[in-house]
Amino acid sequence: MNNRTSMSGRKSATAFAPASVANVAVGFDLLGFAVDVAGDTAHVEVTDDGEISIGKISGLITSLPKDPEKNTATAGLIKFKKDLGLKNGFRVSIEKGIPLGSGLGGSAASSVASLFAANSLLSEPLENAELLQYALIGEHAASGSYHADNIAPALYGGMTLATLSNNTPGAPSVTVNQLPVPTKLWCVLLHSQIEIETKTARGILKKEIPFSAHLQQSAHLASFMVALFDENYSLLKASAKDLIVEPQRRHLIPSFDAIQAAALTNDAICCTISGAGPTIFAWAKSESDAKTIEAAMMQVTRSMNLKAQSWSLKIPCAGARPV
Repeated sequence: MNNRTSMSGRKSATAFAPASVANVAVGFDLLGFAVDVAGDTAHVEVTDDGEISIGKISGLITSLPKDPEKNTATAGLIKFKKDLGLKNGFRVSIEKGIPLGSGLGGSAASSVASLFAANSLLSEPLENAELLQYALIGEHAASGSYHADNIAPALYGGMTLATLSNNTPGAPSVTVNQLPVPTKLWCVLLHSQIEIETKTARGILKKEIPFSAHLQQSAHLASFMVALFDENYSLLKASAKDLIVEPQRRHLIPSFDAIQAAALTNDAICCTISGAGPTIFAWAKSESDAKTIEAAMMQVTRSMNLKAQSWSLKIPCAGARPV
């Protein structure tokens, strides 16, 4: 890939990458979908010094690492520049629209937005499949692990299945398949205003699981995929159940059990943790169902004196795009 690409002559570009829901109950580190109720925006300027640097950080969070190797928006950009043999540098300014530790893919959105903007400044921009490999490095800078279940939907939009191959040096290669979304599907998001670090949420997970749980979860994942393609809402409801990760993380989220019960009592297709939490998502078969479920979930938070915000939205949503 070295020296294949040169600069287009444009001096700057701005891109937006949406928030995302990862795991999607049955697909830990595999499944994700975009939710553009929030997102991160990156403004990238071409510089003559050949360096990758960080400019202004604004929005919901301003205390992000200034070291380019440690910031999710620039970690992947360093290798991007090196691999392409670019002589120019990039200065990245970030507007954070996703709270830290929210379970909405904030690190993925920053990584994707900056790379998407920088890529648009090339005379021969890379395809999404190539760009995603660099975004994965940004995700690793934030969480200490390589997983693409937030990156893929933030870049491609819609619902994605992202599988990793570990037989490559450094960051593993990723294969992304876009999945169909049932036409009636609506999503409810409820974000409790607490922070759960992805590293912490991953750190509590057991390294081994019972064989019986693995078999049942695999059956759920297979049924879930069939349900998406067939638009089978009954099968979707029966299969969208997390038997492995949710039981280990639910205690991290205040009143999770009560919020989940409120959603399911009001005919939610499913209700579980978005990514590492604390955001919880539920699926509904119509806008009216989604509004009823959203009201029931928020009622629980109010009764528990929890600070939270919520959204109802139609899915799928678009991925990264220029601003």
